[in-house]
Amino acid sequence: QVQLAESGGGLVQAGGSLRLSCAASGRIISINAMRWYRQAPGKERELVAEVTSSGNTKYADSVKGRFTISRDDAKNTVYLQMNSLKPEDTAVYYCNADVRTIYNGRYWGQGTQVTVSS
Repeated sequence: QVQLAESGGGLVQAGGSLRLSCAASGRIISINAMRWYRQAPGKERELVAEVTSSGNTKYADSVKGRFTISRDDAKNTVYLQMNSLKPEDTAVYYCNADVRTIYNGRYWGQGTQVTVSS
């Protein structure tokens, strides 16, 4: 079984920064793409950023130039550096990863709350 554990959420003023972390644990052979999603109240979950095993990245238009996704494969961890935060970034942020164990599967973390005050 694979578990993803997020940390780093919290309350921050508009214009501030936060860094989210998500560590994968379990009988992991390798991890392919790793992603961050977010879900605001009353809205659908949306993809924020993705990083592939080769280091290619993509971002939602709403966060380009403000957020940076990165990964540390030695630690099975993905990060999301969030700068110039806006109130509309307020959401629960979830990490997601395509993990190879004896099977291949897509796993989700439990979510971490990010609240940006104006």
